Amino acid sequence: MKCISAIVREEKVPFIQKALEKEGIFGMTLKGVMGRGEQRGIALQYRAGIFAVDLLPKVRIDVVVPGYLEEAAVKAITTQAFTGRPGDGRIFVIDVPQSIRIRTSEVEA
Repeated sequence: MKCISAIVREEKVPFIQKALEKEGIFGMTLKGVMGRGEQRGIALQYRAGIFAVDLLPKVRIDVVVPGYLEEAAVKAITTQAFTGRPGDGRIFVIDVPQSIRIRTSEVEA
């Protein structure tokens, strides 16, 4: 099994969710996060002057999939999260040796 962890723009989440569902991936965890990458934040112009925002709001999406769905999950996320601008996000693929369903104690390896 693989955990696909993606940090993406907030407005892209509904599109990513629909793309994952088309691939048969329904379970996911979402969490609001703050961060920055190579763009190092942004500068906003107000009447009082320029205001630097170092950390930008993003959403972290975690999905755990069987190995054979890894490529489809990554492609669905990258296709829907892409804008071509700095700040599109990052995807991490992590090995999951096993998971345990709390309700039934069922172990999946």
